[in-house]
Amino acid sequence: MAVPEPDSLTSRQRQAAAALLSGISPLAAELGRMFAAAGHEIALVGGPIRDIFLRRSSPDLDFTTDARPQRIREIVSGWADEIWSIGIEYGTIGLLKDGHRVEITTYRSEHYEDDSRKPSVQYGTSLEADLSRRDFTVNAMAARLPGLELVDPFGGLADVRGKLLRTPGTPRQSFTDDPLRILRAARFTAQLGFTVSADVAAAMTEFAPLLAPPKVSAERIESELTKLLLSAYPGGPAAGIELLTDTGVAQYVLPEIPALRLERDEHFRHKDVYQHSLTVLGQAIKLEPRYGLEQDLRLRLAALLHDIGKPRTRSRLPDGRVAFHHHEVFGAKMARKRLSQLRYPKDVVADVTRLIELHLRFHGYGEGEWTDSAVRRYVTDAGPLLSRLHVLTRADCTTRNKAKAERLERAYDSLEQRIAELQAQEELDSIRPDLDGHEIMRILGIPPGPLVGQAYAFLREMRIEEGPLGRERAVQELLDWAVAAGLELPPTSGPAE
Repeated sequence: MAVPEPDSLTSRQRQAAAALLSGISPLAAELGRMFAAAGHEIALVGGPIRDIFLRRSSPDLDFTTDARPQRIREIVSGWADEIWSIGIEYGTIGLLKDGHRVEITTYRSEHYEDDSRKPSVQYGTSLEADLSRRDFTVNAMAARLPGLELVDPFGGLADVRGKLLRTPGTPRQSFTDDPLRILRAARFTAQLGFTVSADVAAAMTEFAPLLAPPKVSAERIESELTKLLLSAYPGGPAAGIELLTDTGVAQYVLPEIPALRLERDEHFRHKDVYQHSLTVLGQAIKLEPRYGLEQDLRLRLAALLHDIGKPRTRSRLPDGRVAFHHHEVFGAKMARKRLSQLRYPKDVVADVTRLIELHLRFHGYGEGEWTDSAVRRYVTDAGPLLSRLHVLTRADCTTRNKAKAERLERAYDSLEQRIAELQAQEELDSIRPDLDGHEIMRILGIPPGPLVGQAYAFLREMRIEEGPLGRERAVQELLDWAVAAGLELPPTSGPAE
């Protein structure tokens, strides 16, 4: 394709750009001198350049060069602390130098076949042509090294200033070359606070079906969704999800979200479940620091998905109100299926579904005084997810009724106070029965097996309901349980054991 003329910058703009680029890591300048001495071009490219103009730090350094991969290895060998070739088939050599991760990629162009997840790669000889294949103009800027000359053939710097996402070529070409760029548009919206141009938004809608297998793997989709949800901007994740939903893309990657847009009419009166879910996500993010959480994926997924069971459970009550009975149970099952299909780690799936299952537990107790047994059960059922459950439960209060909101907040404050008091007395984080498995086997005269687990569960349930029993009472309760279960006890069994 024809490459446009470089973006014309005023003298002042060039001076300002040079001043910012002068802050590039000394490592970049060193690489520039090494490659120049070897007779090759090299430039810092993409996200790191964009982030310089956004006054953001960039953890990784990405470079592009006219040198082929084997030649790159030869130049950095003996200089880099570590070299790896995991991306060499795509023209990329990775290295570690003084704690910095660096990737150096040969100028290239990529093309995806209609039924392929992986691009075919052809090497190029021009930096400008290499930039033309980038996803968005804000990532299609480079700084030639070692002289730090800004190369911006597609107006990326102007788009950074305007917080706009455009493609270097046509959106059609960009998204058909790599459909994952459709999700990247939403991810950059979440991470950078940018908006997409009208033609990019239209192309997202048109080419969203390309995200279906086998064109794009579930793992790549999961990676983009995760980055979107972990945006450091409080309102970023909700903005990214809204873009996916408004363009129809969510229908192909997370269809449970647009399904939350339930119609409201004179028969089914209820608040907007979709907007409610985005509000809960935003409120959960704001509450994270209060509970020592930071960009917590499990919490954010649970906040986004906590009500996805509502469309399947919606019913109308005789008085005209709408009910969603057991939507937390259905929602947990739906979340497990979707997150598993997206290849999220099993422990993440388990924690998210558990949070969804528990997110209504607080409301089941009403707003009155909690009994000790109810507090113990709440803490025990939440386990290590307790802090996240605190956040999710508080975030789920989106009522506009100020008096009701304050009443719910006081009630949850009271619950947390009760938890703190009992934790100080009983070590609630690790509730165990008063007798362990070995003692149960000795007292009842039984070998290891399911019966021991049943007895242990019985004593643990009593511990939750009544608090510490003490050894003597625990032994007696165990013996009574065994008799009721029809077990034959050894002659020496008794409370004195």
